[in-house]
Amino acid sequence: MEWLETFFYVEPYDNEVLSNPETYIISKGGHIFFAIIDEKVVGTVALMPMPEPHVYELTKMAVDTSIRGQGIGQQLMAHCIAFAKAEKAPKLVLYSNTLLENAIYIYRKCGFVEVPLEKEVQYDRANIKMELLLN
Repeated sequence: MEWLETFFYVEPYDNEVLSNPETYIISKGGHIFFAIIDEKVVGTVALMPMPEPHVYELTKMAVDTSIRGQGIGQQLMAHCIAFAKAEKAPKLVLYSNTLLENAIYIYRKCGFVEVPLEKEVQYDRANIKMELLLN
């Protein structure tokens, strides 16, 4: 929520998903990962199943503002990629905004490429769609 409030605003869909992760992520076959330092959660990311079989949306990635710049986001990303490969997922998809230059840089560094954005997207803030082919 903090990340969304800092850069954009909390959309109704975000509020639903973040308030009900069991319903929207876990029970649908998704996964939530945490970065922990000294028993404190300092980062999180989710892999949420998409309608396309075995494809995950990489979503809700955020790192505590007090420790950004230490590579935690990149470690979360690397974990998600390794996990998706182990699950034999054909690709990962993400939606973002080009104002988030650091995030876009990390995505590209990890091999994500821009693909056409659908006309109807769940996030008002999304102006870019990226995917990473894993096979």
